[in-house]
Amino acid sequence: MSEETGGLTVGVDLGGTKIAAGTVDPAGEIVSRVRVPTPHDPDRIAETIAEAVQRVRDGWDDVRAVGVGAAGYVDADRSTVRFAPNLGWHDKAIRDIVQKATGLPVVVENDANAAAWGEFVHGAGAGHEDMVMVTAGTGLGGGIISRGRLFRGRFGMAGEIGHYRAVPDGLPCPCGQRGCMEQYASGAAHTRRAREMAIADPGRAAAVLALGDGTPAGLQGRHVTEAAVGGDPFALDVFARSGRWLGQALADLASVLDPAVLVIGGGLGDTGELIRRPAEVAYRRALGGGEHRIYAQVRTATVGQDAGLVGAANLARLHELLWSPAAVL
Repeated sequence: MSEETGGLTVGVDLGGTKIAAGTVDPAGEIVSRVRVPTPHDPDRIAETIAEAVQRVRDGWDDVRAVGVGAAGYVDADRSTVRFAPNLGWHDKAIRDIVQKATGLPVVVENDANAAAWGEFVHGAGAGHEDMVMVTAGTGLGGGIISRGRLFRGRFGMAGEIGHYRAVPDGLPCPCGQRGCMEQYASGAAHTRRAREMAIADPGRAAAVLALGDGTPAGLQGRHVTEAAVGGDPFALDVFARSGRWLGQALADLASVLDPAVLVIGGGLGDTGELIRRPAEVAYRRALGGGEHRIYAQVRTATVGQDAGLVGAANLARLHELLWSPAAVL
């Protein structure tokens, strides 16, 4: 990894419901932050990003650049969001808009790539040059670090881990395909699985259902986690089944990329050993080669919910130093 500059940079984690911005120092510490709702009007989002940047840099004289992690397809130049369905964006020139509003250099990156970079630099992947992160939340995203560099592919869109087809003619996916891994190994799939299992056997799910409104429809992921922490067999079974799918995803990725570390982030990653243990068991069983393989370490994210913000800020630091998006690829 290239040598970092001193000073501060701003990271922005842009999602469909919130914009989190923070001023970050070279050690990855967030020294000021703000969180605001994402506007419903797509034309107001970039302006709101710029306003959030100005708020977190207020009072800090040494802010040098801005990194924006956006939930969507980002072009090879790290300037334009080509498509972001949750934001209503098509070919949105975010870099130019935010640069003009703030007067600072700006780099734009996919939010899962930014989170992977944050874990690589300051978290669970630190010290390893080859890492894959899977972000298992509402969707299933991820990022690939190869030889200490963020792998983005020729057109900037590598790492769409959730959208390879795991099950031919399987469950429909919002991307337009069927059977995407996102429909089986994401946090949303985990909650859906719990509800389906509760419908099939409400008696066995009684303890989990009691944590919500008593109905399968009211069951949330946090209820499953709370019950699993307490040792509830039904909740632990939900985690075991979700872990099998996530472990399969990790094995598929390891077969292609052979990383040293596999990091689980997102809402499922926040459950720690509840998901890590079954995912690692499934990963080892599914990875071809058996005893002849060297298994990657399976870890949960340590930077956690701030990984996208911190990663975007660090990418901005490198971008400001090198002034070439291709330089950190």
